[in-house]
Amino acid sequence: MPMEVIRTVKVKLDVPTERCDDLHQTKDQFLYCANTAAAWAWRYPNDCCVTSREKAESALYGRLREETDYLHANLVQKGIRRAIEAVTSGVARLEKGENTSQPHFDAWSVVYDKRSATFHRDRVSLSTVNGRVECEYVLPGNAEGTPIGEYLLNEHYEFRTSTLQYDRRTKSFYLHARMRRTTDEQGQSTASREDAKHRTVLGVDLNVDGSLAVTSTGAFIGNADEMNHRRREFEKTRGSMQQAGTRSAHLSSQSIQDREHRWMQDELHRVSNRILDEARDYECTHIAFENLTDIRTRMAGVKRLHAWAFRRLFEYVEYKTEMVGIEVEQVNPAYTSQRCSSCGFTHETNRRSKHQFVCQTCGYELNADYNASKNIARKLLKRLHSRQTSSSGGAPCQCALTSGTLTLNGEFHASVNSTAEGESTDKPTKSAVGN
Repeated sequence: MPMEVIRTVKVKLDVPTERCDDLHQTKDQFLYCANTAAAWAWRYPNDCCVTSREKAESALYGRLREETDYLHANLVQKGIRRAIEAVTSGVARLEKGENTSQPHFDAWSVVYDKRSATFHRDRVSLSTVNGRVECEYVLPGNAEGTPIGEYLLNEHYEFRTSTLQYDRRTKSFYLHARMRRTTDEQGQSTASREDAKHRTVLGVDLNVDGSLAVTSTGAFIGNADEMNHRRREFEKTRGSMQQAGTRSAHLSSQSIQDREHRWMQDELHRVSNRILDEARDYECTHIAFENLTDIRTRMAGVKRLHAWAFRRLFEYVEYKTEMVGIEVEQVNPAYTSQRCSSCGFTHETNRRSKHQFVCQTCGYELNADYNASKNIARKLLKRLHSRQTSSSGGAPCQCALTSGTLTLNGEFHASVNSTAEGESTDKPTKSAVGN
């Protein structure tokens, strides 16, 4: 039987002075989510309390995301879950006849896991209300024999859900890192075996026209043009009603806006399901998106609608993959549209048009969005490879492609059902593009 050892290590963080306020604001938003969820779920004595995490997230997630100005999706979920856990404990006490009241959270703490934080042996990168902040650990000169040396710096232990706390007296931030080591019957650490697992990445490129999402496996998903058209039609209808200026017209305009919002959400759910299906079909362990921070200033043609749709699509994929054990990460999108995914040559002239990519060095020609999606996957591959701790270099990190997989060193493996000898240089077929 496998044995599991859990240890919690307290380590001080060296937070850049100019980023401290970002962590404080993140704490405020996190506690707001927890307290709002607790107030919603605690209905005693007039009604039954809600102890279902799924029901609470379904009812509150979208609202809290907007009210916290789009706090990281995982932190919103963690806030809701903290509240439901406390409400569940309160219900158990009530059933025993004990006195209790609605849970309230005011202690300085934020819960992070691998979706909202990136844990390293010497530092941690934390999601905040203002992007990520990277904090180095304040380590002792000689950690041998200390909890930090035995657990935090021990590669046989892996990071689990951890808690960020703040000491008001010393004005210092501390990470209470939860570490886990699982051993099999022979005493071998499963954490040390993590590097032996294949990591297969699905890259996803998002677009303001054409297909909404294009994957590194050649799937063209969703219709951004249709989304833009429907948006314009909704705006015209609302505008004509607003000109009437009557209460009836105002109510009708609000109803149309609600209908538009539901339609958009349904479309984004369908696209997210297709992306998830693609990841499952190719047995992917990770899905890579470009970093959506400041996307309106980075991408030509990105309007408020697109920025909202991209964020919501990412959240839907992130939320659904958590249930099936696939990890979702964002990467720096710099030069992904200019780099040749075949030879690596990077230049702006490689991109002939919105949808055509022709490498000026090797002549590799394919759909530009498809090329970008493979580059996005490659960026995450490099990050995953750098995290491997095995002395042998770990297992191959590979990108999921139309006809198989490709490792960082260019080694191609055709899929079982593929007749291709290598990665296809053709443009995506009609069957891949769809209608």
